[in-house]
Amino acid sequence: MYLAKVIGTVVSTSKDERLIGFKLLLARRIDEQGEQIGSPEICVDTVGAGSGELVIVTEGSSARNAVDRPDSPVDAAIVGIVDTVEIDQGS
Repeated sequence: MYLAKVIGTVVSTSKDERLIGFKLLLARRIDEQGEQIGSPEICVDTVGAGSGELVIVTEGSSARNAVDRPDSPVDAAIVGIVDTVEIDQGS
């Protein structure tokens, strides 16, 4: 799992039938300073996240299990909306 910021939405009227009914969001991983890193990913939203929110993303089989469709083409899923992050400055 990792933290990411939702940076947009994805609308696809023509898609694999196993993705019908899912809200797709574009999210970009963040580092421990809150800076966006890496390439954006399309994620299935399981928690009602919105643009600009900090979220928890899971990938692979965990993402497919989160959407309760183990045979789906889902590779990333948003499984939490973050309220706060506390980093121990002693580390």
